[in-house]
Amino acid sequence: MAEKQLASTARAAAYQKAWFAQLRRDVFERRLPYAITQADMPLELFHAMDVPVVGNQWWASIVAAKRQAPEYLDLLNAKGFHTGLCRYCSLSMASTLGDSDRAPWGGLPRPALLSARLTCDCIQRVFETWAQAFDSPFIPLDAPGASELPPRWWELSRHRWNELFEAHRLDFMVAQFARLIEALERITGRRFDLDRLRVLMEGVNRQEEYFEEVRAMICTAPKTPVRMTEQVTNVMAAQWLRGSEWAIDHAGSFRDEVKSRVNAGTAACPSERLRLMWVGAGLWHDTDFYTAFEEKFGAVFVWSMYLAFGPDGYIRYGLDDPLRALASRTVSFNEQLHNPPWANEWIVEQAKTHRIDAALVLTPKGSPPSATGNRFIERALESAGIPVLPIDADMVDSRPWDPLEMRRMTEAFLEAL
Repeated sequence: MAEKQLASTARAAAYQKAWFAQLRRDVFERRLPYAITQADMPLELFHAMDVPVVGNQWWASIVAAKRQAPEYLDLLNAKGFHTGLCRYCSLSMASTLGDSDRAPWGGLPRPALLSARLTCDCIQRVFETWAQAFDSPFIPLDAPGASELPPRWWELSRHRWNELFEAHRLDFMVAQFARLIEALERITGRRFDLDRLRVLMEGVNRQEEYFEEVRAMICTAPKTPVRMTEQVTNVMAAQWLRGSEWAIDHAGSFRDEVKSRVNAGTAACPSERLRLMWVGAGLWHDTDFYTAFEEKFGAVFVWSMYLAFGPDGYIRYGLDDPLRALASRTVSFNEQLHNPPWANEWIVEQAKTHRIDAALVLTPKGSPPSATGNRFIERALESAGIPVLPIDADMVDSRPWDPLEMRRMTEAFLEAL
């Protein structure tokens, strides 16, 4: 396992573990509510009501990193769940249907609420089944489709979000928010405060501005000052708690540490010769893969969506109507990260600004929303002169993954470069 080079990385990991331990104490000892949601949900609504959120994908990544995914996924299949079910969205459920005491950090307690956007065929049934097992309510949010997809969306999303994301989509999503807010008011016994949401949204902007500075330094430094894996740890620890005082402070300290490394001429890999991008969710069961090619090839992963998407996908200026601004952030995650033409256009732009030499594109067979636009992304990158290596693998399921063979395949690709 590669040594962590940044102090902020260790702080982020320690904080997440302590945060979860406190959540369990609050649930079991104080009977306080918490929620389980999909990653693309409007978490700020929960934060504004002081309801902690465990992200489904975050917990799945923890289970996978602890090497426990195979036994839980085997359990799902033994219980009759089909083998093609999205592992990323069902692994957390599996960890609660089995021996939850063996799950990481003591496992997930019973939530007061589950909620998810219905962005693929499996989500509604997974969350309904999960809610039944917990005997907890499930609040689904529909995902309104776009009728227009203007080019270079990232140049419009901060100030002109009201027109970019279309009135019909924003109206629909705000109406969906009302149902979720009613449920949060019911489980907390408190009224929703619109002004508090506005303050949180302003905090999110500051947080993402720090991340934007880090992104710019990675683009312009002679060699990348921070590995992709450490970017992900620092960014996502803050994104799950975005807008909070801790998240803003941590983003700022992360920026400061990266800046000091740039000023000192410190490179994550002094022998850097090839700059790689990873397109797709993280390979949570084998994160050592990302540093496996540094010594022999000087090949460094410098880009993933986790840091890059924060500034372009989250910042919203003009918060007179914070609910509508939040809706604009919620409605188009899929188009921006996965679907043509928005995803491939943005990723090519990111490849150019980050001086990328080659891209590895993850295609998880069981997760259609994460893979629907991959062929378009690969073709767009290749048309821009960037070689592509497709990776057929799952983010959390290590059972079909052959680490030695995948490293050999990647080495052959890098040798050809």
